[in-house]
Amino acid sequence: MTKKQKWDMADKVLFALTVVAITLGVIFSYSLSSYIIIHNDYSQFHFFIRQFSTAVFCIFLIGAISKLSPETALPKMGWSMLIIFTIVMALMPILPSSLVPMINGAKRWIKLGPLSLSPVEFFKIGFVYFLAWSFTRKFYMNEDHRTLKEEAIIFAPYLLVLAMMAFLVVVLQNDLGQAIVMSATLAIMLLFAGSSFRLFFFLLSGAFVSGIVFIVYSSYRLNKVLQWWATIQDYILSVLPTFLSNYMRIEKAAIDEGYQASQSVNAIHNGGIMGTNIGEGIYKLGFVSDIHTDFILSGIIEETGFFGALLVSAVILSIVYRIFKIANRSENAVYYLFCVGIATITAFQFLMNSLGISGIMPIKGITVPFISYGGSSLIAMSVAIGMVIMISKRSRV
Repeated sequence: MTKKQKWDMADKVLFALTVVAITLGVIFSYSLSSYIIIHNDYSQFHFFIRQFSTAVFCIFLIGAISKLSPETALPKMGWSMLIIFTIVMALMPILPSSLVPMINGAKRWIKLGPLSLSPVEFFKIGFVYFLAWSFTRKFYMNEDHRTLKEEAIIFAPYLLVLAMMAFLVVVLQNDLGQAIVMSATLAIMLLFAGSSFRLFFFLLSGAFVSGIVFIVYSSYRLNKVLQWWATIQDYILSVLPTFLSNYMRIEKAAIDEGYQASQSVNAIHNGGIMGTNIGEGIYKLGFVSDIHTDFILSGIIEETGFFGALLVSAVILSIVYRIFKIANRSENAVYYLFCVGIATITAFQFLMNSLGISGIMPIKGITVPFISYGGSSLIAMSVAIGMVIMISKRSRV
């Protein structure tokens, strides 16, 4: 089979949607970075050139990966990313600061000359492949009616996997947001693999309790939750009885994160229905830091309004829908579960970022897939999309 024939069998709609999302990221990496360019005395096109170069590379990367054979390439890529980046993340705390700088109290980035790499972004893809491979052997299409105890015994070894993941991501990298994304992905994949709803909700309850423990025993995370509450408390406490609202109210709101969250909401409100027009946003001028990365949605909504929010949401959700459609047509169980995992990661990251920038939940530093500025997330998600399109060649028509 020629390369052209292989490409003709691939899902070109998913490829086109991904290119549209990446293009939106390039446009707004230029539009929203004006303040930080002036503040740091960068050239006018500093962020645009970096994001555009990464975008072009990623588009070609998706095309190249999609032409590979899933029978041989998918296992090699999945296992390689899991093993390599597990080792890298384990070693990062002991590597010199010149190679792995301490940023916001954690070592999450590896500096490679002018480039910075976030290993957890690639670890997630390997983690999804491992779950797809493993769940296929444990749960998938099993017609036996197991009790909750029997399912729990089968799932028990995965608790070690979860513990390892939590140690690598939450403890060593101080990144609860990524751990939440991966835990949610595990739960959804487990459900699609054939486990019962009883086990799903049992694990969901355990994850909720674990999350509370991680927050309560970390002053940094607890402070972020309190800052978030200080931002939204007036809306909620206004409908509660006075004695209860007085008890729950935080009198002294924190400055940094609470300020950023409230300014993000203000930027969204300022966008209104039609937006202020691209390039004419106000809150990117130092009011909202990281507006081209973690807060990019609030910047996009300010400049393009409600209709811009609909466009971005439609593109991301269409990508998720297309991946689920490929999964549904896949007869191979590993391919099916891998696509479910990638779709879940994409949807959950978008959801967490959207809820964070709108003040509905605490901000967790989760990027918007394909759109937020940054090479690691974009390259990792492009690899994942390339693998999904590669799988689409083996899907039923």
